[in-house]
Amino acid sequence: MQTISIPAFGGPEQLKTMDMPQPGPAAGEVLVKLAYAGINFIDVYMRSGQYARSQTYQTPLPMTLGMEGGGTVAELGAGVTDFAVGERVAYCIVRGSYAEYAAVPAKRLVKVPDAVPLDIATALMLQGCTAHYLSHSAFPLAAGKSCLVHAAAGGVGQLLTQLAKLRGATVLATAGSPEKAAIAKARGADHVILYRDTDFREAVMQITGGQGVDVVYDAVGKDTIHKSIRSLKKRGLCINYGGASGLVTAVEPLELAEAGSVFFTRPHLADYIASAEELRGRVADLFAHHAAGRLKVEIDREFPLAQAADAHRYLEGRNTKGKLLLKI
Repeated sequence: MQTISIPAFGGPEQLKTMDMPQPGPAAGEVLVKLAYAGINFIDVYMRSGQYARSQTYQTPLPMTLGMEGGGTVAELGAGVTDFAVGERVAYCIVRGSYAEYAAVPAKRLVKVPDAVPLDIATALMLQGCTAHYLSHSAFPLAAGKSCLVHAAAGGVGQLLTQLAKLRGATVLATAGSPEKAAIAKARGADHVILYRDTDFREAVMQITGGQGVDVVYDAVGKDTIHKSIRSLKKRGLCINYGGASGLVTAVEPLELAEAGSVFFTRPHLADYIASAEELRGRVADLFAHHAAGRLKVEIDREFPLAQAADAHRYLEGRNTKGKLLLKI
């Protein structure tokens, strides 16, 4: 089968088209014939070597990239009884989706209902589950709560903004251009801050009457994290879940105290979909919202599998206005 794999850590030029043996499903696994692979920043962290020391997301070389996929069941491994050949399925947090086939643990798979197109289902796996755990678990939003969503026009940002509004929260959003600001506003953001024109921390304080927000969702990372911490209410929470501008390598404990005895966390999605029940519960919620018209999923672009390097360049250029997919 054809894959996109890397022989060494580095830039997008390391992404190579390779012929690999088609896997067979081991016991407890399902062989999936892939139609789509999601493109996410976690793929960039793996490709570049930034996750080389991660125990949660291991990166052995050579490595086929891709942590999210959707397709149909091609074959069942021993002991798998809850799926059938031909069923539409999707998954995330199993590496190797930049390929024609993937062997996936059954506990990581979800069935895709007829009401949800397969491209949308794939797009809702990693980014959707991320937006869901951020808004429902890492900090459970509710009426009367406020949040700051960075990169609100991106894939996670659009979903997170919508889920935050569904939970009754007030959403302050940042965007890098008037076009992206319009996207954030269309997804329900109450206030949109053009961070290239305005100091976002000053804008947050002006909007909130000097109080700050209850929680900041920061996937930009290095360029924003310190002002994000200073944008919080006293005892608020800053959640750093990515690093589009570079990974955050240090936050001084005293900085948290000076910002108002605030809290800081850097979670992994894997810990918030730790069981099949938790994963399927989140996905069922997302699929139901989409089917009912409450959750819009914007597919920005689809790239052919062979153009994965171009897709990475597009993502790293911070051009995205929604989800990027590889069409297998």
